[in-house]
Formats: sequence, C-alpha cells, structure tokens
Amino acid sequence: MKARLAVFAAAFSAAAGVAGSAQAEIIVGVSLGITGPGASLGVHYRNAYQLMPKTLGGEPVRYVILDDASDPTNAAKNARKLITEDKADVLMGSNGVPSAVQMAQAAAEAKIPMVVLTPANLTGNVLHWSFVVPQTTELMMGAIAQKLKASGVKTVGYIGYTDTWGDIVYKAIQSHAAEGGFKIVTDERYARSDTSVTGQVLRLMSTNPDAIVVGGSGTGAALPHVTLVERGYKKSIYHNHGTVNAEFIKVGGKAVTGAVAVTGPLVVPEELPDSHPTKKVSLDFTKRYEAAFGAGTRNAFAGYAYDGMLLLDAAAPAALKKAKPGTPAFREALRASLEGVKNVVGTHGVYNMNAQTHNGLDERARVVVQVENGAWHLMK
Repeated sequence: MKARLAVFAAAFSAAAGVAGSAQAEIIVGVSLGITGPGASLGVHYRNAYQLMPKTLGGEPVRYVILDDASDPTNAAKNARKLITEDKADVLMGSNGVPSAVQMAQAAAEAKIPMVVLTPANLTGNVLHWSFVVPQTTELMMGAIAQKLKASGVKTVGYIGYTDTWGDIVYKAIQSHAAEGGFKIVTDERYARSDTSVTGQVLRLMSTNPDAIVVGGSGTGAALPHVTLVERGYKKSIYHNHGTVNAEFIKVGGKAVTGAVAVTGPLVVPEELPDSHPTKKVSLDFTKRYEAAFGAGTRNAFAGYAYDGMLLLDAAAPAALKKAKPGTPAFREALRASLEGVKNVVGTHGVYNMNAQTHNGLDERARVVVQVENGAWHLMK
C-alpha cells in the first residue's frame, strides 16, 4: 500500500469565484518515485513542492502527493486513485519515464490534463492531454553530439537502461550521429536495479570506442561510469540530463571526475551570463532550495516540478474564467489554456506551447556541464 506522503493545502476562501460562486481549490494530484530505484531523483521532485506558492492563478491549491516506489504499475494505480478518489483537476509526475507514461495514459483516458515531469515521448490522444516539462531528449543530446563532433569522435559506445529511458537516450544520440560524423558501435543495457555491469563494460571496451554515452539517470548512471574507469577506460564518458545531481557524484566519487553531461541552466545559474533569460529565476530557486535543504543540494529535477507549477499558474487564470475547479469543463479549459501559454520563464528555460508543441523549449534550455572538484560546473 502506497502511503500518501504529503498534502499541501491552502485554506478555503469565502471570496467569490467563477461566475460568482464560492471560491474552490484546485487539486493537483502528484505521483513520484520517492522510494525505490528512482529515489535519488524523486526526493528532489518532492522537495520542490515545499517551495511552491499556495495558489495557482490566484485560486487556492492543494497538492496530493503519493509515492509510487519507482514502479510504473504503482504509478498507474496512483494516477487512477488521484483522479477517482481525490478528484484531482490535473496530474503531475513521475520521476521515471516508464512511470510517467503510465500516468499519462491514465490521464488521457480520464480526460484530465497532466504535467509530465520526465522527458517522455508521447503521441496521439495521450499527448493531447499531456504537457512535458523537461527538455526533449533530442534537444539535449544534440548538445552532446556537438561536443563529440568538436572532439573529433568517430566511434561511440552506448550503455543504458533496459527500459524506456535507455531506448529514448539511444534513439536521441543516434538521431544526431550522421550530422555529428560519428557511429554508434555498441548498445549495451542494464537494469536500474543491477549492482554489476562488468560483462557489459567488457564487451563495450572490446570495441575501443572513442567515447562512451551513458543512458542512465541519477545514481544509476554512476555504476557503468565507475566500472569503466576501474577497468581502465581513459577516454571521455558523456551523460544525459537525467544524470545531473549531487548524488551521482557522491556515489561515483573520484571516478566520475571529468564526467560530461547536458542539463538545464538551473544547475549552474551563477556561471551563466547576465543576459541568459532564465538566470534570475534559476538563481532565485537555487538559493531557496539550498536554504531549505542544504548547500550543494541543487539539482535539475526539483526545477522541473517548479516549472510545472509555473506553467499551471500561467494557465489557470484563463481556465478559471471558463469553469470551476472540480468539473470536467475546468479540466478541458485548463488543458486548452496550457496549450496556449507563451513566454513563461522557468528555472530551465522559456516555455512556449501550442497545439503542435506540448514542450515548447529551445536551445536556451540546455547547458553542458562537467564534474570538477566534486561538483557540476559549466563546461568552458
């Protein structure tokens, strides 16, 4: 049984709401992998909700947060519970792509909008009801491809998760291979729960690639990196935007020094030029997050949850003019309003949605970082 971890509630107000009726709260149903293999990411997503305002579009908001234990089946069950029992107006989650996909499918079936917190590839009616906050994997791995090309890399070894995320990262880097002038020579996989990847690493190293790309996330991405270093691999190892947090460095230790990854500007706001459009928002959130949870705890994942809130806050006023929270009409109005948000400056980038694009981020939402002196820094 998955426990309800937290409910952040704003008090009811007697002020008039839609069409003169009593003001009603907006209920946001959230499912996250706060325990299980994805916990190193999930706890940061959860922490972000403690920093969020008590209103959306001026209306009181209540966040109902459940733990799916990093299990897609649990995430689907949580989504249905949040919809049917908690009467959520919108869903948010999860911190693993397989879990997020399951939630998005449940949301589409119930005709409820969902703010997706991982870079899931969605299509059709599922995408119609979903809005993906993180940068697309193609956008992010494009930055890695540029680094590979600039370094003269011709052959790339790949090792990633056996699940959807491993597939997504592989396809993304593969899509840039021709333009980048390199070839993917291996496709090794490992499960999120694995404790050894020695066999995969030995096969990978036998091809002697010029560089290696890891399709893992968080602490799970440290396992192949450390094993490669222990087995004597001396060339560059690159990671995706699912890897960048302090826990990756803590688990990997000195072995991950020099690791290169792509992430959002939130991770290194102090190192951004003053002209960067997100610097002010990113720096403010980072300072508040570290004040609450400790120095060095900054991470990209909390920012995705916070940016999801900013999107809802921007979309809510127009939806509230059309319908009252707790109704199917409000759910549809909120979906339509999310589809039309423009120039929402978040911690990761500037969001511009439309009917064809339910992500809306561009190159301003990515930076390349490297582990130096036990921390992530902007790569020069």
